[in-house]
Amino acid sequence: MAGSAIANLANPGASVSVNNEERELDGAEKAAILLLALGDDYGGPIWSRMDDIEIKQVSIAMSKLGGITPNMMDNLVVDFVARLSSKGAVNGNFDSTERLLNSFLPAERVSVIMEEIRGPAGRNMWEKLSNVQENVLANYLKNEYPQTVAVVLSKIKSDHAARVLSIMPEDFGLEVINRMLSMEAVQKEVLEKVEQTLRVEFMSNLSTTQRRDAHEVMADIFNNFDRQTEARLLAALEEQNRESAEKIKQLMFTFEDLAKLDSTGVQSLLQNIEKDSLALALKGANENIRTLFFDNMSARAGAMLQEDMDSMGPVRLRDVDESQGAMVNMAKDLAARGEIMISKGNGEDELVY
Repeated sequence: MAGSAIANLANPGASVSVNNEERELDGAEKAAILLLALGDDYGGPIWSRMDDIEIKQVSIAMSKLGGITPNMMDNLVVDFVARLSSKGAVNGNFDSTERLLNSFLPAERVSVIMEEIRGPAGRNMWEKLSNVQENVLANYLKNEYPQTVAVVLSKIKSDHAARVLSIMPEDFGLEVINRMLSMEAVQKEVLEKVEQTLRVEFMSNLSTTQRRDAHEVMADIFNNFDRQTEARLLAALEEQNRESAEKIKQLMFTFEDLAKLDSTGVQSLLQNIEKDSLALALKGANENIRTLFFDNMSARAGAMLQEDMDSMGPVRLRDVDESQGAMVNMAKDLAARGEIMISKGNGEDELVY
């Protein structure tokens, strides 16, 4: 509560009545005096709620205060109390709520609570923005001021920012880069304004401006079916709509498509898959895929893997499907991170992501 009132006092437009022989105090000086008077015990929590710009302003004023008369202090306290009682010192917002919760709850619990309160447009807005397709984000940002774009790209993940910049017109992109290079700490008010604009003008309309092809969505769903369900539903769909069924099959990435990985991709996948899961997946694989993976392993590792597979005996098809699905998902993750390149089910030499 006191923090809000002090923030109001820091407004240069505020004044305090003093005697003619005593100098006027500006906003930063008033805040500095009150914080000095409060001392470490009572002033510490207020300092912790100030941003870097506010701390710098008050610190500079504090270092240059000089002598403060008792009458100046009395007038300042009277003005402070008046502001506290008449203008409503309680400033309820997300930040003040989170700070209060952090004072008596574990950080993990506060994070969960605040995420629920803030909703989809809350603190993870920048993370959500990082998941927007780069061409969609670039197409929106190219109509914004370079300084605004610089702020946005400085907040999202660097790899995503790089992809967005690469799509933008070169002159505009260079201007944004220069703004980012010369950009200092962004004031909280400016950042909040940019966030609000993005939420209202971009994120809220994203679903209507960029709709995924229905066949792509359905291919992702089919990728997550077990083998029996996938085969059954595809067969049924082929009878009703052969064209759509073919499109879905072309867009799907299946375990059999791992045969199209190059040696680097296979070795990268081998490094990220548990041995037990690999043995179970290859137990139900065709000869081409088995050969591909064994050829990219050392003789000793291959022999050990073969022993593991032989010692399993009969295995359930459901368990094989789960292990093969895990390998497919890992391949997709690696492809999304740019570590491997995988082709779609139609055999075209394209990236899945």
